[in-house]
Amino acid sequence: MNDRLAGASRTQPIERKRPRMHATLPLLADTDFPPLARSRLATLQVNLGYRCNQSCLHCHVNAGPTRTETMGPETARQVLEYLAASGATTLDITGGAPELHAQFRPLVRGARALGVQVIDRCNLTILAEPGQQDLAQFLALHRVSIVASLPCYTRELVDRQRGAGVYEASLAAIRELNAVGYGREGSGLTLDLVYNPQGPTLPPPQATLESDYKRILGERGIVFNRLLTLANMPIQRFGSTLVTKGQFAPYMELLRNAHRDENLEGVMCRSLVSIDWQGWLYDCDFNQMLGLPLHVAGRPRLHVSQAIGRDLEGNSIVVRDHCYGCTAGQGSSCGGALA
Repeated sequence: MNDRLAGASRTQPIERKRPRMHATLPLLADTDFPPLARSRLATLQVNLGYRCNQSCLHCHVNAGPTRTETMGPETARQVLEYLAASGATTLDITGGAPELHAQFRPLVRGARALGVQVIDRCNLTILAEPGQQDLAQFLALHRVSIVASLPCYTRELVDRQRGAGVYEASLAAIRELNAVGYGREGSGLTLDLVYNPQGPTLPPPQATLESDYKRILGERGIVFNRLLTLANMPIQRFGSTLVTKGQFAPYMELLRNAHRDENLEGVMCRSLVSIDWQGWLYDCDFNQMLGLPLHVAGRPRLHVSQAIGRDLEGNSIVVRDHCYGCTAGQGSSCGGALA
């Protein structure tokens, strides 16, 4: 680490109790997933905490209204310092519902001042929450790209997965975003929607499903830029459901059998670092949820305050069996299908 950044005035990370390892981790531990190494860092993905206004069945974060974990201002300051020094061109902000957390807007402003693209992982219904009346205008003002979860284009399937009334609330939110320019040609305000399967299956072809989304939602006056298809990860709430229903082993067999080596080049962990609400670094958001920290020589884990000025290119990536979720079929990443 840069000596100038290692002075006594720097606030050092506090060693808090590590997150409890998820119950499915022993099922994922023995793996023959191919080894991976980091390339140049492009995206810093920051999880601000696990509080959310929803409790979705497929959520790999196990987020919900009763979660209290949230990033503090000092950690947020360190994130921006790391972002400035890292050369990353994108700050990807997630949660929980990231907009509910106090550091969301300061991080957006700070990253945009650095000239960095910002992505907001939005659940859409957050726009109707108290205190969020100006959220659409705030995001548009700062040219934030929105990646919004809408796991189907029908009311029945969305409400089944995310709760009664969520479908109509989500469409109302998209209309509000459309009204300020999101998803409209030539506006420069990007609105991408996210699909994930209802159960232990792989997503259908992304391009075909995008056409269906645009046709059916277009009939309701909805416009958006792209559809991103993501596979469900066998961890946290979704993983526990698989175990309870006796579907964990068959789902893992499906992922393994659908693995494609050509997807290894595009997996997100090669160019992304994930940071949790306490400031600890992980190779991806899924490893974060499993309590599998990013490893560097001489350290079992690395805090963002210790990472400033450190080059992670070439560093080995921590892999387990859940990684097959990213390489199965057309592949799956935070940016949608890989193939």
